Amino acid sequence: MVCGRLLVAEDDPAFRYLVASALRADGHDVVEVSNGVDLLDALGGSLIPGWGADTLDLVLSDVRMPGWTGIDALASLGHGQALPPVVFITAFGDDELHRRALLAGAVAVFDKPIDIDDLRLFVREFLRRRTH
Repeated sequence: MVCGRLLVAEDDPAFRYLVASALRADGHDVVEVSNGVDLLDALGGSLIPGWGADTLDLVLSDVRMPGWTGIDALASLGHGQALPPVVFITAFGDDELHRRALLAGAVAVFDKPIDIDDLRLFVREFLRRRTH
């Protein structure tokens, strides 16, 4: 299995813990943030030394978070900066939000409640395809 460096951005601590723990159990290195401001800092490399947009294999981000939405945070960085692939997770997944997320560059959008095993499988397969 291909393991990656992942960033999980989620304001609900219990859900963030669930996702991060499941991904760590699969062997991935995972950093967690709880809001859009920290997401921006993490992608900019100022939150955790050695971790930034250029070192991440995948970002899993809630859409609605304090500070910045996940979509707005990534869109603000998208001008001229290479960003890692992003999976959005949302409890408010209507067609318009899915459209906006995909236009912002998301590789997938998962609606809550999600099956954690489906998310783990997606991450595993995405990283496998990306390295081959």
